Amino acid sequence: MLNLKSTLLLSIVSVLLFSSHVIAATHKLEMLNKLGKERMIFSKKVISINLNDDVLWKSVDKGHNVQFIGMPDGAKKYKSKISKDASYKFEKPGIYLYQCTPHRAMGMIGIVVVGNDKSNMEKIKKVKVYGKSKKILKNLLEKL
Repeated sequence: MLNLKSTLLLSIVSVLLFSSHVIAATHKLEMLNKLGKERMIFSKKVISINLNDDVLWKSVDKGHNVQFIGMPDGAKKYKSKISKDASYKFEKPGIYLYQCTPHRAMGMIGIVVVGNDKSNMEKIKKVKVYGKSKKILKNLLEKL
């Protein structure tokens, strides 16, 4: 009887200790017309997340979307509708580069690093971006 109670207690403690490591997180970003002195911007330009985490881009200001323009091999392409919240579950490790399609030349780009994996850095460096996004992307990649 004591052995059964000990086993049950050990099982419960194990679930409590390790369950936080298997629960995926949701990271929230905002699509904005203005943040401080910057215009047409995501609330964070770079975020690092764990594998299987979700990112939710809130459509705070109208006229924005999220479109992946660089990602790890095997990752699903993604393009959200304009002026709608967007959500994506990251199931492949690596660097994901995304833009707001209407404001790509204005520098409205962002990066998600999944699982601290930067193995596709060279591929991301070769992605064609436009206008202000060229300089912004170069600076963001240098900081990774």
